[in-house]
Amino acid sequence: MAWTEEKLAALRKKFDGMTGGDLINPDYQEIAEHIFSQGGNRPAPYAGFPTLLDAPARSGDDALEGLQVALYGMPMDLGVTNRTGARFGPRAIRAIERVGPYNDFHHTAPLHQMAVADIGDVPFRSRFELHKSLEDIETFVARMVAANVIPVGVGGDHSVTHPIMRALGKDRPIGMVHIDAHCDTGGAYEGEKFHHGGPFRNAVMDGVLDPERCIQIGIRGAAGYIWEFSEEAGMTVIEAKDIAAMGIDAIVAKARAVIGDGPAYFTFDIDGLDPAFAPGTGTPEIGGLTTREAMAIIRGLKGLNFIGGDVVEVAPSYDATANTAHAGAQMLFEILSLIQFSPSLPKAER
Repeated sequence: MAWTEEKLAALRKKFDGMTGGDLINPDYQEIAEHIFSQGGNRPAPYAGFPTLLDAPARSGDDALEGLQVALYGMPMDLGVTNRTGARFGPRAIRAIERVGPYNDFHHTAPLHQMAVADIGDVPFRSRFELHKSLEDIETFVARMVAANVIPVGVGGDHSVTHPIMRALGKDRPIGMVHIDAHCDTGGAYEGEKFHHGGPFRNAVMDGVLDPERCIQIGIRGAAGYIWEFSEEAGMTVIEAKDIAAMGIDAIVAKARAVIGDGPAYFTFDIDGLDPAFAPGTGTPEIGGLTTREAMAIIRGLKGLNFIGGDVVEVAPSYDATANTAHAGAQMLFEILSLIQFSPSLPKAER
């Protein structure tokens, strides 16, 4: 069939005079009405006060009022064993523009269809004391739990996830989907067990994480011998070298089977991605996931009962391109998108 003047005339009749916010597909139009104002206008992504995923900013004693999900930062990297710098992760991810607001896989706009806000950073009492900082995170997240608000955070090094789990798993142990290069189930190093290489060992030993409902994806590197705890405790470990042979669909099916219907947490260490995609991290390991693979895994978990999540270990000073922070912001958006379909999402206030 050739292109004709009649076809052009019909196309002009249909689309002439329409703005960027005027769409024919009613599903697309519903999304556009959240994002565009009259005349096809929408906020400039590079203007204004930067927040996580461009969410509205909230602060003060009533910051959690009416929220379903709270985004927050944890600028602390006192638990690193290699390169420091993840303390700047929240600031770097806040500076990324044009992530979302539309999720092209789920056909949703989670920032507009849920009550979400960036409530700022954990107010740490000291920049020098690891244990005090971990206590501050637990206290901060416990406030969200008490207010029936789902926490979705940005670190910081991976030690931050242990106190989050202490707050979320206080009444019953939770499950976990964990994308990372490392299992993070090591023991004490130089007399300190609360480093970023051991948060999930600590969480299991605290009784707040159910190891038999944990799956760790993308594991690789030369330190595998120190993670026997994962195997001994009953965690499911999918090594990076097996991902191509297994295929994404099989990995997703395995994750869904392991997690089941119970409450679970999604933690994404940016070094789960190959350094070709995310060099800006403290402990990079070659042979990791592509961004496309990571997104496919996350998106395949739609409908699971996620009660929180985080993105950690973005250390922007090791990446002059800002690609690592961009990848981190996208993974944060994908996790937020999953929360929209979680059975634990609080009902919106009318």
